[in-house]
Amino acid sequence: MSGKLIVLEGIDGSGKSTQFKLLTERLEKEGIPFRRLVFPRYSESSSAPLRAYLQGEYGKRPEDVNAYAASTLFFVDRFASYKTDWGDFYNNGGLIICDRYTTSNAIHQGAKLPEAELYAFFDWLYDFEFRLMELPKPDIVLYMDIDLEVCLAQMKARQAATNTTGDIHETNVDYLRRCLLAGHAASERLGWSRIRCLSPDGSMRSISDIHEDIYDSLKGVL
Repeated sequence: MSGKLIVLEGIDGSGKSTQFKLLTERLEKEGIPFRRLVFPRYSESSSAPLRAYLQGEYGKRPEDVNAYAASTLFFVDRFASYKTDWGDFYNNGGLIICDRYTTSNAIHQGAKLPEAELYAFFDWLYDFEFRLMELPKPDIVLYMDIDLEVCLAQMKARQAATNTTGDIHETNVDYLRRCLLAGHAASERLGWSRIRCLSPDGSMRSISDIHEDIYDSLKGVL
């Protein structure tokens, strides 16, 4: 008996990690059993190739590794985690909550492709991971719908607070802009649920309001 797989997705700076934390805390308070996953798993050996990619060892620009090749680097980490960590729990009916998943490749690798090639890439990605490689397909993908300016401001604040710098994805503004375009295209093609993050005036909605929208979206899944 397969379980349920819920994925929170969005570009860097969209507030996704904050909403993931709020959602998992709420499930705990309500006594709903689940497993939380965050991808990539940087502390695991299975992420070594993708860490090298993000650190620029295969090229200093995201485009130096094509969308299909880079997607396989991230897939290996997900596959290893499924086989060694959460697969049995899921296949016995467990609930999995993910911060990023295959869906991140649709955004971050799709951004490398011309718009006319995006749908073919999305179809390849889902067929490769979910049919050929037999990873579980999400029951719902919650996509944080936001704009570039707000994302950049939030990323800057986060990096200042943590005294960190971005990887080759996060430091390339044009690339992040294309990630937004790919994310919107993926949400249309792949049937993701969009979570509106901005007010009509373009400002960020409150964290609590966004959280309530996310939880309402899950009523038919949980």
